[in-house]
Amino acid sequence: MQFGIFGVGDVARDPVSGRTPSEHDRIKAVVEYAKLAEDVGLDVFAMGEHHNPPFIPSSPTTLLGYVAARTERIVLSTSTTLITTNDPVKIAEDYAMLQHLADGRLDLMMGRGNTGPVYPWFGQDIRDGIALAVENYALLRRLWREDVVDWEGKYRTPLQSFTSTPRPLDGTPPFVWHASIRSPEIAEQAAYYGDGFFHNNLFWPKEHVQRLVGLYRRRFEHYGHGTADQAVVGLAAHLFVRKNSQDAIREFRPYFDNSQAYGHGPSLEDTTAQTAVLVGSPQEVIERVLAFRDVAVGDYQRQLFVVDGIGVPHRTVLQQIEMLGEIVPVLRKEFAVGRPARVPDAPTHATLSAKGAR
Repeated sequence: MQFGIFGVGDVARDPVSGRTPSEHDRIKAVVEYAKLAEDVGLDVFAMGEHHNPPFIPSSPTTLLGYVAARTERIVLSTSTTLITTNDPVKIAEDYAMLQHLADGRLDLMMGRGNTGPVYPWFGQDIRDGIALAVENYALLRRLWREDVVDWEGKYRTPLQSFTSTPRPLDGTPPFVWHASIRSPEIAEQAAYYGDGFFHNNLFWPKEHVQRLVGLYRRRFEHYGHGTADQAVVGLAAHLFVRKNSQDAIREFRPYFDNSQAYGHGPSLEDTTAQTAVLVGSPQEVIERVLAFRDVAVGDYQRQLFVVDGIGVPHRTVLQQIEMLGEIVPVLRKEFAVGRPARVPDAPTHATLSAKGAR
C-alpha cells in the first residue's frame, strides 16, 4: 500500500490564535509539508486544484514541479485535476512535462470540481460536468497514447494531425485515478478504462462508500481488467492525532467547529463515528484505518490523509506528519497480513513501464 498526505490549500483563520496566514505563508508551508512527508517515509504527496478564494493551488504543476526538485523519492500527485474546466490538451502537455521533470514520480487524480461559479470562468457550465469529464478524459488518453491525433467533439475545437509534446516518459502515460465523492458515472468511467478509483470519503458514512467502491470493483471486472479485488482503490481520511485521545479531541474541536467544511453541522463526535475523520491516539487511528478494508470492500492500494487546512497552525501540521511517520510502519505491517497475492500494489511508473502499459 501507499500512504501519504493530501490537501486543497485553503487559507483559513486559526480560531484559537486569531491569525490568518498569508497566501505566501501557505504556499511555502505546503512545500515544507511535502519535504517532511518524504523525510518521515511517506509514499505520496498530493495537492488539489482550485481557482477561487480562499484556496492557493491554482497551478498544481508549478507547485509539484518545485516539490519534485526538492525531493527524491516521494510520488507526486494531484488530489484534483479539473478535467472539466481544463483543456485536455494543456493537461496532456503540462503533466507529461512534469512527469519528465519528476523522473516518473507522478500520477493524477481527475475530478469534476464542485464549485459552480468556477465553471463559467473557463467557459463551461457545471450542468455539463459529467459529460465534460467523459469527453475530455477520452481525448486526454488518446493524446498520451497516440503520436498523431485527429479528433472532434462537443466541448472544444477539433484537432487535426495534432501531436502533444513532450511525449510521456518511456512511452508510459502517468497513472490516473478518478476521484469522486458521490458520482456513480465517475466510478463507471474509472472501471471502463481500468484506471484507479479514489473515493474522497471524508464526509460520508461507510455504507455510501461501500456502494460506490463496490460498483467500481464490479464494473472493473465486467470490463475484463481483472477480478473485482484487483481493482485499484484509494481512500481519504482527515487526521488529527495526539498521544492520547482526550488531548486530540480537545485541541481539534475549535478547528472542526469553525471550519467551512465541517462546522455548524453534525458534532465532532457524530462525524468521527460515521466518517473518515480520525481524531484520537495513534492506536485509535491505526485501528480505524485498518477497518477501512471493510469500507473499501477489501484490500486497497492508497490511503491519503488530510493533515493541514481549516486553520490548523503550521507547527501542529508538522507534528501531525511526524506522528504519521510513526503510525504508517504499523499500518504497512498490519495491512500486509492476509493480503491475497493477487491483489496488486499501487501502480508506479516503474511497474507500468515494465508491463509496457499504454
